[in-house]
Amino acid sequence: MLNARIKLRHLQAFLEVARQRSFARAAERLSITQPGISKTIRELEDTLAVSLFERTPKGISLTQAGLTLLRHAGPAVRTLEEGVKALQAVQEGSHWLRIGALSTAESHLLPEALRRWQVDTATERGAQVVTGTSAFLLSRLRRGELDIVVGRMTEAREIHDLSFEHLYYERLQLVVRAGHPLLAEQGLTADKLCAYPWIVPPPQTTLRQQVDSFFVRHGLSLPTQRIETLSLALGLHYTLIGEAIWVAPEEAVRSAQQREELCELTLPLELNGGSVGLCINRSLHPTLATEAFCEVLREVASDVVKGA
Repeated sequence: MLNARIKLRHLQAFLEVARQRSFARAAERLSITQPGISKTIRELEDTLAVSLFERTPKGISLTQAGLTLLRHAGPAVRTLEEGVKALQAVQEGSHWLRIGALSTAESHLLPEALRRWQVDTATERGAQVVTGTSAFLLSRLRRGELDIVVGRMTEAREIHDLSFEHLYYERLQLVVRAGHPLLAEQGLTADKLCAYPWIVPPPQTTLRQQVDSFFVRHGLSLPTQRIETLSLALGLHYTLIGEAIWVAPEEAVRSAQQREELCELTLPLELNGGSVGLCINRSLHPTLATEAFCEVLREVASDVVKGA
């Protein structure tokens, strides 16, 4: 058992004198007086009942007892310092979050979760939000560059070695501006949609797979006149000013539909929708911030389901 009289300051002073081979330089490094560090070393020597240093013509050198203590005290103090730094990192990590956001989560789920996460505590919290495709965001999550990815991604091949949690289902809709010619069509069929420009997700995305499946089911080819983007703002404004058909997440267009600016076509793109959820990398030990934010996401998702 470690003698209770030996304090951390004794070991720190001993290690610094051993490194510097000088009481004066060690005192300067530790920002204490030379008499102060000499007193600290004497206290340690008295407690251990050994001499740790001896004076030589070349300066201070370690005795055999000093060498023995150095061999054990050095790693022990370094381990303790690393533990303190790790604890500080955890504390800092409890206030900062790196989020990957897919377009399906940008309109309501993520903004509302961030709002609740920040106001539900007296501690200041911050977040960095990165947008992009599921492949891009999940690769960053795997490398530890993100703490969590939120959105619709259950069909992404890149998810296989990560931890995905389902929150709710959300449909992709085919929407157009109010007054669009297709809204007046009786018995709307898929072939009539090909006469108009489309706004679709980019290739190799989870959402694009649903678009491609729609055209395959109806024996059609995706129109050449199209814009490929995940930008909700671009999709909304381009749809409002023209004749485009926008493939949009249900949540992203709900407010515009309530204002009667956008309308869903009677021909559904998909019936059941896809799974919106959260994805984390369990192998990297999620931070306190990540765990807290996941809980808030579950609460908001529950409200989404109740309001559906």
